[in-house]
Amino acid sequence: QVQLVESGGGLVQAGGSLRLSCAASGFTFSNYAMSWYRQGPGKERDLVASISRGSGITNYADSVKGRFTISRDNAKNTVYLQMNSLKSEDTAVYYCYASRFGSWGQGTQVTVSS
Repeated sequence: QVQLVESGGGLVQAGGSLRLSCAASGFTFSNYAMSWYRQGPGKERDLVASISRGSGITNYADSVKGRFTISRDNAKNTVYLQMNSLKSEDTAVYYCYASRFGSWGQGTQVTVSS
């Protein structure tokens, strides 16, 4: 049974940083690409960043390029999202996603105050 558990969200001032974590279980984590999505108030869920299984390929939404970094530790079955220079428009629930299985985590709230 695939499980994804996000953590690390919270309230931060604009310009601050947060690091989100997603602990995965129930599958061979190192074999699959992983992604982070977010859903802001009244908005659709959008892709933020993705990472290949070996970390060699990463992709980012234009809105976060240069500010966010996705990474993974296959030994810990964990994918991370380092978020720097946060803006109020980054306020959203952030979700971890394993596309191969169509599985989502429960989400973690990030609120950026201006």
